[in-house]
Amino acid sequence: MLYPQQNLARNKFDLSGIWDFRIDPDLVGEQQGWQNGVVNPRPIAVPGSWNEQYEDIYNYLGLAWYIKSTYIPQSWRGQRVFLRVGSACYFGTVYINGVKMGSHEGGHLPFAFEITDQIRWETENIVAISVENELKPTRVPSGNMSTPLLPVASFPHTTYDFFPFAGIHRLVVLYSVPQTYIDDVTVVTDIDGVNGIIKVNVRLNSAVSAQGDLQLKGGDATIVAKLNFLDGLAEMQLTVANAKFWSDKMPYLYDLVIQAGQDHYTLKVGIRTIRVQDNQILLNGKPVKLNGYGRHEDFIASGKGLNLPLLVKDYQLMRWTGANSYRTSHYPYSEEEMQLADREGFLIIDEIPAVSLQFEDDDNIAIRQRICLQQVDELIARDKNHPSVIMWCVANEPMTPRLNLTASEILTEPAVEKGKGFLERLMHRARELDPTRLVTLVTLGGTPSSWVEQCDVICMNRYWGWYVLGGEMDKALAALEQELDAAWDTWRKPVILTEFGADTLAGMHGHPNVMWTEEYQAEYIRGHLRVAGEKDYIAGMQVWNFADFAAVQSIMRVGGINMKGVFTRGRTPKMAAHVLREFWAR
Repeated sequence: MLYPQQNLARNKFDLSGIWDFRIDPDLVGEQQGWQNGVVNPRPIAVPGSWNEQYEDIYNYLGLAWYIKSTYIPQSWRGQRVFLRVGSACYFGTVYINGVKMGSHEGGHLPFAFEITDQIRWETENIVAISVENELKPTRVPSGNMSTPLLPVASFPHTTYDFFPFAGIHRLVVLYSVPQTYIDDVTVVTDIDGVNGIIKVNVRLNSAVSAQGDLQLKGGDATIVAKLNFLDGLAEMQLTVANAKFWSDKMPYLYDLVIQAGQDHYTLKVGIRTIRVQDNQILLNGKPVKLNGYGRHEDFIASGKGLNLPLLVKDYQLMRWTGANSYRTSHYPYSEEEMQLADREGFLIIDEIPAVSLQFEDDDNIAIRQRICLQQVDELIARDKNHPSVIMWCVANEPMTPRLNLTASEILTEPAVEKGKGFLERLMHRARELDPTRLVTLVTLGGTPSSWVEQCDVICMNRYWGWYVLGGEMDKALAALEQELDAAWDTWRKPVILTEFGADTLAGMHGHPNVMWTEEYQAEYIRGHLRVAGEKDYIAGMQVWNFADFAAVQSIMRVGGINMKGVFTRGRTPKMAAHVLREFWAR
């Protein structure tokens, strides 16, 4: 899961660009040899969602093929060569020169296969990747369930309220490493007065005994230490005197350089601690509030594809409103985004793709449990060294079959106990893999309160004033306050309102402020922030959503767009963005 990098020991070749592309609705591609090239292909941009690039396949979610021909540099001979896919949503299979290398289930997380033995050094190599994103009840997130998400007809038949973009959404790279190489690095930091503590564990790809070096650069000094590998493992603890601590206000990063044999690898390290004490989240021992957004990787033309200019723009706009945090709703975001969060000082709730989990069928539950555990494993392996990541989220809005947004408790359904066991197993796995960060799940109104018992922070999505008591703002805010107080009284843990918002058609105004107008959204958000400002147990407010985004088609989604963004899909601010700036940019 180490991010590929170019240095004196390693090589990296980005295959992003225009690939050949062809859909395969009849599933004949492999039999007809498409892994060696396709007839009559059309061009496709990688990274990018195919749905946004061609009108005729906007709703196509079946199998499709990507083909790219490339030379591999002669200078890479003697090294081990891998092909790495940053995200293929949902099921991807890699072929090299017609040979199947392997498959990966689950979008949004990277996978790699060694291709050394399949390389043709004297001619072009054919890289083929097949991808499909079929909506199935057994997948995470699920689709085509018997219980629909929305109370009205919608298409495609997801269990989640965002468009199921398909394709290769992040970088595809070739990279090379020495025969014996650094396979994994784990960095854990702590604080002792004015000093920083950095614990480093390094694993090689083989169980050998070897010598290595560790170097930390930053601040006023450079620290050098020796690494002794035994059975391919080495560990070291460094003390950084008068350390500069990483925070949302001063995101200082040290350079950690690891050398082992012929290989070396560099990591950015932020020294910080995160924990909960009573009603507060403490960053480096000091209270911090997570004010910001739920977001989506979503934009015109690129869909969910990595869009670096947009990423920089979004961070600038979030900072303009005074935000310091967001949740990766509802799946892991790109590695490049996590790197930017480290650099810019954003506090991240990092979420697996477990959206709208249901617990109605034992066989399906078992399959989803396996996939969710895999996603927890892969997410923590990928993001465990990012100081920006302070909390793991194992699910968004898990639900019972007979959901009632206004109910406070459901006691009789068998799904309650099944769900509790399912979710607590995920939280246990996250803590087992990473005991240094907080763990949570995000609830929807009307779901069993017992599901959050093992959470470090109570995270709630609530839509008082929109889906419930829409247009009745006074009643809605009173109901919100009552529910927030009840959550605190029950659990005595910090509370974050991880979603609250109102659909708003940009440019629509009203006097009085009626639903869908910019004035209503501004009043809605102002009211929620005022209620939260009176509660010392509120540890953050995250508006739904940062920007309008593509959703399913229904009579609830004008133009197939969820319009709860405080910015339009094109990043024009609505009135609500200025309200957030009033509260946060102080």
